Amino acid sequence: MVSLPGSPATNLLQVLFLGLSTFALGTSAQLQLHVPAGLTRLQAVEGGEVVLPAWYTFHGEVASAPPQEMLTLMWFLEQEGKDLKQVLAHINEATASLPGASLVYSMPSRNVSLRLQSLQEKDSGSYRCSVNVQDRQGVNMGHSSKTLELDVLVPPAPPSCHLLGVPRVGTNVTLSCRSPRSKPAAQYQWERPPPSSQVFFAPVLDAIRGSLNLKNLSTSMSGVYICKAHNEVGSAHCNVTLAVSTGPVAAVVAGAVVGTLIGLGLIAGLVLLYRRQGKAPEELANDIKEDAIAPRTQMPWPKGSDTISKNGTLSSVTLVPPLGSPQSHLRPGALIPIPSPHGVSSSALNRKGAVPVMVPAQSQVGSLV
Repeated sequence: MVSLPGSPATNLLQVLFLGLSTFALGTSAQLQLHVPAGLTRLQAVEGGEVVLPAWYTFHGEVASAPPQEMLTLMWFLEQEGKDLKQVLAHINEATASLPGASLVYSMPSRNVSLRLQSLQEKDSGSYRCSVNVQDRQGVNMGHSSKTLELDVLVPPAPPSCHLLGVPRVGTNVTLSCRSPRSKPAAQYQWERPPPSSQVFFAPVLDAIRGSLNLKNLSTSMSGVYICKAHNEVGSAHCNVTLAVSTGPVAAVVAGAVVGTLIGLGLIAGLVLLYRRQGKAPEELANDIKEDAIAPRTQMPWPKGSDTISKNGTLSSVTLVPPLGSPQSHLRPGALIPIPSPHGVSSSALNRKGAVPVMVPAQSQVGSLV
């Protein structure tokens, strides 16, 4: 019974096979395993298939003679840092293999070539073919093994194109291009399609990083730019459109208008504030209310026609000039000062905190004018 890696039977089978191989080497050297001359390494493309060629013969035997032996065949995959992996086994005329692995020729055959289909990058590694042959009586006829290297290559995956910078006249920009997956690493080429056909080279082009540096832009440099990512097994491309503008004219005009309006508003606000601050003291000095309370004094009230009521309001102050006096001829609406109380000087009133008060003049009939 044939089993694949992952079971104890597989590991035991490998040990027994290697033991028989060692015994066969000591007893017989007639069997020879062949691979094409000079072939030690093969390359294949991911998703494709490959054949690892191998066949065996016996020394001095005609190759076309029908085989009269019992074949034990194994193909192993060796990868760095990983356990030995059994890919295919043919024992006692029974064959088992991993998905995608098969023999090119049906058994019995001395051609033990291995076919691998639907390849993945993870299938890369060293493939070792081990052959052990016995005759019909169970006598060991020989053992041999060969190793072939397989490298599964990956074409570049579709790259991504980007524009770095602001494309305005006189400025510099960079066009970037990168493929996320490629084996071997992709090389990059930038070009412009017709009618403005142009191919770029170093130093403006970095073929390793996939960047294209465009300096001192002009409107004639506007258009479509194509990036091609390629390696020895395939290619892919992307494109980006470069639109070079002459400058942000609309933004400048709008900014100028808004700035002018803001400046005019600030100037108008400062002018109003200055005028209000300059006018306030003058209005405060001239704004004497009619019902303002006059300061009280400890001096005696005067007698006669010139009287001040004890409530101290301006409306209570009366002045009745004698008829025919010079004051009776004053201009209507004129204000006349109140004379000082009898026996009290103006300086004394000032020291007591008295305030001079002006009252309306009276006409000859006694009404206020």
